[in-house]
Amino acid sequence: MQLVLNEDQELLAKIAADFVREHSPVSRVRALRDAKDPVGFSRELWKQMAELGWLGIPYPESMGGAGLGFAELAVVLEALGRTLAPEPFLSTVLLGGQVLLRGGSDAQQAAWLPKLVKGEAILTLAYQEPRSRYDPRRVATRAEPDGTGLRLSGDKIQVLDGHVADALIVSARTAGDEADADGVGLFLVRAGAEGLEVERQLRIDSRNASLLRLRRVPAEAVAGGAELLERVVDLATAGLCAEMLGAMSEIFDVTLDYLRTREQFGVPIGSFQALKHRAAQLFIEIELARSAVMAATRALDEELDDASSLVSLAKARCSDAFVRVGNESIQMHGGIGMTDEYDMGFYLKRARVAELSFGDAAYHRDRWARRSGY
Repeated sequence: MQLVLNEDQELLAKIAADFVREHSPVSRVRALRDAKDPVGFSRELWKQMAELGWLGIPYPESMGGAGLGFAELAVVLEALGRTLAPEPFLSTVLLGGQVLLRGGSDAQQAAWLPKLVKGEAILTLAYQEPRSRYDPRRVATRAEPDGTGLRLSGDKIQVLDGHVADALIVSARTAGDEADADGVGLFLVRAGAEGLEVERQLRIDSRNASLLRLRRVPAEAVAGGAELLERVVDLATAGLCAEMLGAMSEIFDVTLDYLRTREQFGVPIGSFQALKHRAAQLFIEIELARSAVMAATRALDEELDDASSLVSLAKARCSDAFVRVGNESIQMHGGIGMTDEYDMGFYLKRARVAELSFGDAAYHRDRWARRSGY
């Protein structure tokens, strides 16, 4: 496995970096937060990203996509992470869309995936529940036939971009008890369906999440169960790691610039040996995270047997590294790093949320150990 970018990926990385710098600075995140924007991202920018082909990177050409892999998508997500762009890549491209791509019927794929690739439809995945604690197989929501079809009843939490989704893929139990490993199915629910209540919430990083209350909501079955669900969550976890890598790289670069220009006692503070050592440690953490992310995305593309283990390795590494880089960067900036007027705080808040999303470092270390036979 070659952990370097090829020529095409380097070109994509440059295009993505230039576009994000011009169209999505961190100031946009501040503006969306302060305005209490009802959407939480820019639909116009989302369409522009679709026109660039980014939304279709992991989708086949027959559906309007590029037919590329997650290694290429990770390059784009890293660029987006550098400026904390809040567009719904995780919810739409890596969660809801991937469930339909891998388990949807021909009719479901034809109805939704071309629209997704064009930026005309938002999809998401609702699988977490109040007592699930990262376990996608712990499901209390029920799917029951009612003579005319299927209806879902239950509650879901932390549904990314659920309040703006045109369709939601919901995990529900067709058999067994809440903690049973088997008996989990996936179902498509259209926005506005009778009995569906969506309550928007904002995380501390100002990103969208929703609570779902399903009271006998009509749904369409999607082929695949818990194994497909775990596979798709792995894809999204690797994508989140790429975004985290971009964010921690950005705040590290900003901190290095500050160490070079901020003076005390007539010299740049970056000349102090203690700060040099701390900066060197952060560089090592980031490069280890980069290698782990590249290994995970390539393993997913090649469908290797240890792909899930490498995803957990990447998430554990990125969760620890992102929080550490954020904490150290705040401290090395001193007083200004603590102010809301300075952008550093946005990255630290994103680090706290990303650390816990799709499983924290402790969860993924344990998952890696179990899958490795320990």
